[in-house]
Amino acid sequence: MSPKLLKILNENYQVVKNDGEDVIKGLSKNLKSLPPKYFYDDRGSELFEQISELPEYYPTRIETSILEQYADEIAQITGSSELVELGSGSSTKTRLLLDAYQKIDNSFTYIPTDVSGGILKTSVLDLQEKYPGFTIEGLLGTYQQTLAYLESTPTQSRTICFLGSSAGNFYPQEFDNFLTQITRSLQPENYLLLGIDLNKPKEILEAAYNDNHGITAAFNLNMLSHLNWRFQGNFDLNLFNHQAIYNQAETQIEMYLYCQDNVTFYLEILDLKVNFQPGESILTEISRKFDLGILPTKLEAKGLKVRKVWTDPKKWFGLILCQA
Repeated sequence: MSPKLLKILNENYQVVKNDGEDVIKGLSKNLKSLPPKYFYDDRGSELFEQISELPEYYPTRIETSILEQYADEIAQITGSSELVELGSGSSTKTRLLLDAYQKIDNSFTYIPTDVSGGILKTSVLDLQEKYPGFTIEGLLGTYQQTLAYLESTPTQSRTICFLGSSAGNFYPQEFDNFLTQITRSLQPENYLLLGIDLNKPKEILEAAYNDNHGITAAFNLNMLSHLNWRFQGNFDLNLFNHQAIYNQAETQIEMYLYCQDNVTFYLEILDLKVNFQPGESILTEISRKFDLGILPTKLEAKGLKVRKVWTDPKKWFGLILCQA
């Protein structure tokens, strides 16, 4: 991989410098939790790509249909700007946008970013072959690292793209902080394209996160595998079960791993012992569902003026284009 095509964001852009502090904090609480970023080692990224193709998992399918219909319009509004995608994965859906931008400027710049080096390298090399006229540089790092880097490298023509339903993984205060950092990463007239999952009936939501093929369960359990190799742990995945439930009061899906035994695990690099009682859980992810009657006001309060909103006919998913 050429250094020109992949930049590893170093400690200058590291928000939480001590790797694993968030694991220690989350697993030391009475109600244990882990940050969703630990889903995404190379295996986790592969599993999420499989989840995206499941019939129960509607977000990818519906967002793709919206992009198929409106990518040209999005490109026309923003013009040929540097496109930075947070959490790009394989950039599958984004290719619809790249095709649209290619129609107006063959010397376009695309910057995919991800925490999984394997999928990012594969994606960058594939995209460089498919779009030889484009400048494509991958950024390997977290959302926070990426946005800190973008803030330090301003440009008059930039669109930050945050597709999928990942915006729902933030708690309200975290999302507020995230939007603040987004705003700092944009110059006046720059754009944000935000994908959001909209609220809908419980049975549809729970089915999307408890698929019959067990792929979401494998994705959830893989977080423990990631912790095992990253921090030299000994979590036994056979002692945990996956379950996702819809919290009506908070309008969010909550994904858990439930321990089935009285057991202690150890993460050697973190010098952390983690005790479990039978039935005790780890909250691994929330996925908040948004209301289009509320979110635009919040965005505009952050200096992100809503230019256009696109949804599917059922209003299950939305794309919001904002301008700083």
